Amino acid sequence: MATFEITIYNKEVRENVEAGEHHRRFSDSWADFQYIEIKAGDENQARAKVEAMHPGVQGFVIDDVRDISGGFE
Repeated sequence: MATFEITIYNKEVRENVEAGEHHRRFSDSWADFQYIEIKAGDENQARAKVEAMHPGVQGFVIDDVRDISGGFE
């Protein structure tokens, strides 16, 4: 299995923060990129795992998926 770094943020939180408000469920930190490491067989599987934890219907946006296997261990 490979290790993938997923860059993700929440569009709704970002819009609220830009308007000087707070999201009712998620902290303001979700307006910025968050980095999540996931073990998966391929990029599609990594995306699916993150989408299951942070669904697009709740405003989450996957910005980038990068295979970081082998370079940082």
